[in-house]
Amino acid sequence: MASLKTGFQKFYQLTILALSGKENSFTTGSIRRGVFLLALPMILEMLMESVFAIVDIAYVSRVSVNAVATIGLTESVITLVYAVAIGLSMAATAMVARRIGEKDVAGAQKTAVQAIILGIGVSAIVGSVGFAYAEEILRLMGGSSDLIAEGYGYTKWLLGGNVTIMLLFLINAIFRGAGDASAAMWTLVLSNGLNIILDPIFIFGWGPIPEFGVEGAAIATNIGRGTAVLFQFAVLFFGWGRIRIGVRDWILNIPVIVRLIRVSLGGIAQFLIGTSSWVFLMRLMSEFGSEVLAGYTIAIRVIMFSLMPAWGMSNAAATLVGQNLGAQKPDRAERSVWLTGKYNAGFMALVSLVYLIWAPEILTLFSRIPDVVQNGALCLRIVAAGYIFYAFGMVITQAFNGAGDTRTPTRINFIAFWMFQLPLAYFSSQVFGAGPAGVFAAITLAEVLLTLLAVRAFRKGSWKSVSV
Repeated sequence: MASLKTGFQKFYQLTILALSGKENSFTTGSIRRGVFLLALPMILEMLMESVFAIVDIAYVSRVSVNAVATIGLTESVITLVYAVAIGLSMAATAMVARRIGEKDVAGAQKTAVQAIILGIGVSAIVGSVGFAYAEEILRLMGGSSDLIAEGYGYTKWLLGGNVTIMLLFLINAIFRGAGDASAAMWTLVLSNGLNIILDPIFIFGWGPIPEFGVEGAAIATNIGRGTAVLFQFAVLFFGWGRIRIGVRDWILNIPVIVRLIRVSLGGIAQFLIGTSSWVFLMRLMSEFGSEVLAGYTIAIRVIMFSLMPAWGMSNAAATLVGQNLGAQKPDRAERSVWLTGKYNAGFMALVSLVYLIWAPEILTLFSRIPDVVQNGALCLRIVAAGYIFYAFGMVITQAFNGAGDTRTPTRINFIAFWMFQLPLAYFSSQVFGAGPAGVFAAITLAEVLLTLLAVRAFRKGSWKSVSV
């Protein structure tokens, strides 16, 4: 009994330490402890993002099937923005973590500033195009005239305000690279907490605020994320985390920008490959009608709910790898990855059981339309069958990225998604008559292949000698 009480007290103390963010160097001491201190706030950070995604789709599903389908089509396009944001974020995390491991805080600060400048420049271009051509983008994605008329406002505001997405990803990546995982967590608590509160107000109207329908979801998202970005800048300017940025730091540093671009290009290509495949899959699903597309969209939101915590553990692996390589401890970096992968696999195994057993019941929380529930449940069950494989695959992929080796995952993604997943999804669903199930099976099998290729490449160890 005494040992149980002591264990609980230790767990409580570690939890408070993880949430406070007082420890941000992870190159010494227990690896297990380091994984916990990094992973807990990162898991909570990702959980907040996934909770918002679920709540958002629940509100929008009360508007119309077209509204849900609009979100699916728009987010399949906005994932291209995510690809750039995540690619830059991978470079920022790898370089900041490496500088922190080398005890070069000034170098980490320079990296942070240049990453933010790059992010703002890219998002300005994307925002201008998205705001001006929202209707054309939905039409290109196969949206019907009724869908475009109802949902183009959502697309316009979400793409037009993509700078909030870009900076939220990018600055949180800087925090994680510096070991300030709790700062990234509290940022998303603020962002998604506001989104959850504002969503019903702008979607359904409240007081002087009119009813915007699905467009209101994008307005609420921009306000919530924009507020969180202001909080991020406050953390950076007032030095509440490991990195502090002053006004005089905002000058172009060409050598740092060149290194960022070099590392981020692999990451951007890596996620463009992955996300463009999702765009193609969404386009395939649109061929089966709005009900099937809505079921797929809801299922993907539910899947993201479980993947976000797993990404949190994967991000912890990236920070551990980056900092330990900077401290010249490659073996410790490798042990961190395998340990994190085991924890992730255990978590994903439990989630897959839940989806395999209760998929229809989960879908009925969002829609009562039989075709929507049937196809969404089928998607959940088939994709969940590969969760244990994906648990290791995502950790190892992030480990490569944390080391600054973004080229290896790019090659793996190209093989798994473009050479394998897309042809399989098309031929199985369109040529051989498997329908939506063919698309879902292609998703699962591609993730299994990705994991097998990632494990093989990781064991070779070439990532340990990458310089950033």
